[in-house]
Amino acid sequence: MCRWLAYSGTPQLLDTILYKPAHSLIDQSLHSKLGVETTNGDGFGVGWYPEGSDGTPALMRDVGPAWNNRNLRELADHVTSPLFFAHIRASTGTAVQQTNCHPFRHGRWMWMHNGSIAGFHAMRRDLTLLVDPALYPEIEGTTDSEAMFYLALTFGLEQDPPGAVAKMVGLVERVGREHGVEYPMQMTVAVSDGTTVWAFRYSSQGASRSLFYSSRVDALRKLHPEVTFLQEVSDETRLVVSEPLGDLPGAWNEVPESSYGVVRAGADELCPFSPEPV
Repeated sequence: MCRWLAYSGTPQLLDTILYKPAHSLIDQSLHSKLGVETTNGDGFGVGWYPEGSDGTPALMRDVGPAWNNRNLRELADHVTSPLFFAHIRASTGTAVQQTNCHPFRHGRWMWMHNGSIAGFHAMRRDLTLLVDPALYPEIEGTTDSEAMFYLALTFGLEQDPPGAVAKMVGLVERVGREHGVEYPMQMTVAVSDGTTVWAFRYSSQGASRSLFYSSRVDALRKLHPEVTFLQEVSDETRLVVSEPLGDLPGAWNEVPESSYGVVRAGADELCPFSPEPV
C-alpha cells in the first residue's frame, strides 16, 4: 500500500513537515510502522498550492524512492505553502511510472489514495468506460487510484465531494461484486480544491487502512508549551496522515472507521461515510 499526508494551515516550508518530524513521511518511506509494507519505494509525489497563485496546484512526481531524491530535498528547502499533499507509493501491481504517482490533479483539484480496488485489473475496462467522456482523455496512468478520482469527478466532485466519493464507492462495489469480488474497496483518500481538505476512511470489509488527524493546536500548546512549532502556527493548522509523524502525547487521533473529515477555515467536521448505490 502507500503512506500519505495532507497539511493545511500556516504556510510552511515543505521541509518542516516532510523531513523534520521524528517519524516523517521520508522516514516512513523506509520504516513504516502501520502500513502493509515496511518500505514504500515505488515512487512519490508532492502537490502544493503556491501562495498568490490562480489556485492550480503544482506537482512534483518521480518513480524513485523518496528517501534519496535530491530534487525533492532541494524543493523541500525552498517551497512554502499553506496547503500541500505528499505521498509515497508502494505499488499494488500497476507499473512504477511517473503517471502512476500521486497526487493526481484536475484543474484546482488534487487527489491521493492509499489502498486498492480488489480485482481492479479484471474490472478496469468496465470502470474506466463509466468515466465522463469529456474527462476520459485526461487519464494518464493505469492505477485504480486515478480511476477512482475520475469517477468521483464524473459524479460531481467539484460540486459535492462527499456525495461524489460516496457514489464512486457505490459504483466500485457494485461492479466489483458483479465480478465476484466480495470486498472490492479499500481506501483512505484525501482530496482538496486548495481551500478545503476532505479525508475519507472506508473499506468494504470494515477494516480500513490507518488514518489519523492532528489535535487542535490551541489544546496542544497548553499540553506542550515547549514545542516551538506549536507557537508558530495558527489554531486552524491541521495534519491528516496515514500514520503519526511522532509520539507527542495527545497530538494524534484516529479517524473512525467509515467516516470522513473536513478541514477548512472555521470549525472542522467529522462525519459518517457510507457508499451510495449507483
